[in-house]
Amino acid sequence: MDLKYKKVLLKVSGEALAGDKGHGLDVATMHNICENIKKIVDMGVQVSIVVGGGNIWRGRSGGGMDRTRADHMGMLATCINALGLCSELENCGVPTRVQTAIEIRTMAEPYIRLKAIRHLEKGRVVVFGGGTGNPFMSTDTAAALRAIETDADVILLAKKVDAVYDSDPNINPNAKKFDALSFNDILSKELGVMDSTAASMCRDNDMPILVFGLDQPENIVKAVMGEKIGTLVTKDGER
Repeated sequence: MDLKYKKVLLKVSGEALAGDKGHGLDVATMHNICENIKKIVDMGVQVSIVVGGGNIWRGRSGGGMDRTRADHMGMLATCINALGLCSELENCGVPTRVQTAIEIRTMAEPYIRLKAIRHLEKGRVVVFGGGTGNPFMSTDTAAALRAIETDADVILLAKKVDAVYDSDPNINPNAKKFDALSFNDILSKELGVMDSTAASMCRDNDMPILVFGLDQPENIVKAVMGEKIGTLVTKDGER
């Protein structure tokens, strides 16, 4: 079987795990996502995952709360999502490990790069929780960092929209869809694909990003097979 990508980091937003509920964890939605992750694992793809926490807590929800404290709460939210995703993957028959950037040893392994790589080599999915372990850093930055550290071929950036547009397609019916972009395009046009720290890190380390919609979880399979979906972000902006 010809695979375009054999080692991927999948970035899943917390909102995606909530399904139509908008908050918390929706088991049916998680199951559909995990079933498609299982398909690519069975194909021999090494899969790691970074999860967001927006379905439980967003730092800006803290109002007058200290930003660092609010971000710490967000890190804990991502750990809850990581454990939930791990449980559903195991229900689908996928061996999975959770590693967190903040130590919660009774529930998950601490993040150790070489151990994560070894898990991947053994066919286990590794779910990274806790972001980077630092405040003022998004889970996009965590995805970029973990992808680079574990030598992934690509970041699969699963979103609510099916690609990158020049404006919000839910508001502007004439929004232009991009098939391919460069990292400089992302940064200069402020397209909101991911935060500037993450985009710069990917550009500087030549880590491509494929942005696609997770409303159809089978897109995960299409992505590793090289089907033309979403928007591919690379250094030269070509597909």
